[in-house]
Amino acid sequence: MEKNIKDEFISTLSHEIRTPLTSIKGFCQTMLNSWDLLDDNKKKEFLEIILNQSKRLINLVENVLNVAKIDSNSNDLILSKVEINKLVQNCANMLKIANPDFIFEFNLAKNELNCLCDFDKTQQVLLNILDNAIKYSINSKRIEIKTKNKNDFSVISIKNFGNYIEEEKIDKIFEKFYRIDSYIKATTQGSGLGLYIAKTLVEKMQGKIMVNTSKEEKFVEFLVYLPIYEVEKLTKNIGV
Repeated sequence: MEKNIKDEFISTLSHEIRTPLTSIKGFCQTMLNSWDLLDDNKKKEFLEIILNQSKRLINLVENVLNVAKIDSNSNDLILSKVEINKLVQNCANMLKIANPDFIFEFNLAKNELNCLCDFDKTQQVLLNILDNAIKYSINSKRIEIKTKNKNDFSVISIKNFGNYIEEEKIDKIFEKFYRIDSYIKATTQGSGLGLYIAKTLVEKMQGKIMVNTSKEEKFVEFLVYLPIYEVEKLTKNIGV
């Protein structure tokens, strides 16, 4: 069974790599062969397509490399004090550029939420979950983002609408390769590695990820728990 899943994953990954490469090559050839026939607007349109497809390819390669690093059990975390509200807003702004039709609604804690975590890894986690929320929104362009402190954790809620996950599949969506039989199947782009990477990185930072979903209300909410920053925790982790 595992071999079949991996074979299917490799087939899907090959397709995901080939698609942007084919697009980049095609638009480059068109511009080279017809440069004098294209007006400035058309050239700009083609270049934007090439840029977006390049970003898609880079993201795919980075995810595959991150999985390889995670599976090697290497510990390259750099733990520090990270202000979560600011990071969440920055991540949403990054994705807003590529998805201008989406509306991000913020309900952030009024006080600063400082966590003990790896800044780059946490940014990657949030980008992966936000990107996933965008991909699997159905008939809705609204993403709701909330933050709060709860016990020893800061909690980040990322909620999309128009879709739900069957209860028995909630754990499976975090499995490597699971996208092949994902909860929405179909036309979304991606290798199925984003949520696996997110969950693994959060757990390495002593946090956890949970999912709330409702068939009746049609929403999916990811809850990311990260340890609250305390000087005692920091000195313990760096061995002082």
